[in-house]
Amino acid sequence: MNKQKVNINKLYNSNSNSDNTSSFIRLITALLKNKWALFSMFWLLFIILVAVFASEISPLDPNKNHIMERVSPPLTLDKNGNMKYLIGSDALGRDSLSRLIYGAQVSLTVGFSAVFIGGIIGILLGVLAGYYGRLTDDIIMRLADIQLAFPFILLAILFLVVLGEGLINLILVLGVGQWVTYARIARAQTISQKEKEYVEAAKALGVNNFSIMFGSILPNIFAPLIVIASFNVASVILAEAALSFLGLGVPPQIPTWGAMLAESRDHIFAKRWWMPFFPGMAILLTVLAFNIVGDWLRDYLDPRLKEIE
Repeated sequence: MNKQKVNINKLYNSNSNSDNTSSFIRLITALLKNKWALFSMFWLLFIILVAVFASEISPLDPNKNHIMERVSPPLTLDKNGNMKYLIGSDALGRDSLSRLIYGAQVSLTVGFSAVFIGGIIGILLGVLAGYYGRLTDDIIMRLADIQLAFPFILLAILFLVVLGEGLINLILVLGVGQWVTYARIARAQTISQKEKEYVEAAKALGVNNFSIMFGSILPNIFAPLIVIASFNVASVILAEAALSFLGLGVPPQIPTWGAMLAESRDHIFAKRWWMPFFPGMAILLTVLAFNIVGDWLRDYLDPRLKEIE
């Protein structure tokens, strides 16, 4: 009898590994067929590597001032003829490339962290609202409606003024601002899933509600939540750039793409195009890449949506 159980387990594990391998191959094949998604993946991987190894690849100290070399144009050489400012310097003579590299750290850290916090809060509340319904659903959804009644940027500015600047405060404010989207999707998906046979079977077997919600229902509603997360990373990066542009992001000594744009606004009409161009392009390409990957994930996980379009 034990021998039969071992053989069954081996067979189950081998089938599971085979399914995982085939799913991964299908994923890679679908990605290779979509050139825009593939390019976006490469760009995001490049930006992530730049952020991780910023201290190793940064040519200069991003906060070191060279007042005599302020607003140097791209391809500026030093006295020995070596390249010093590949994409120019800012109004304080700081290397724009080094600040751009370190700015990737802030943008990605804020983007991923805020989406993680918002996702955890939203999924938890959404599943609870969808599963229990009635009073629980009413309370959670009314809280969501109240938050949606206020412009997000206005709320973010209000809380940052109260809490003060800082990376942690920025992540918390942006993270809390994202929970409503996840809550609504998780609620709708949970309502549709809780009437299915596998949930009824789990209840008949005496499985507790917590295990049903987060052990049975949640894995089956995860796909649309992943798609929304990819879009939300892009929106959070844009929000961080906007708040940094307004001077409400991280402290001034920490380089960010939004702060670089804010510092360059007085030089736009002075024909110093490189100052706003490079941080602007970094924001544009990164946000666009996340949106393209989100579109591709949506089509891959639910091909019916592509047919409708």
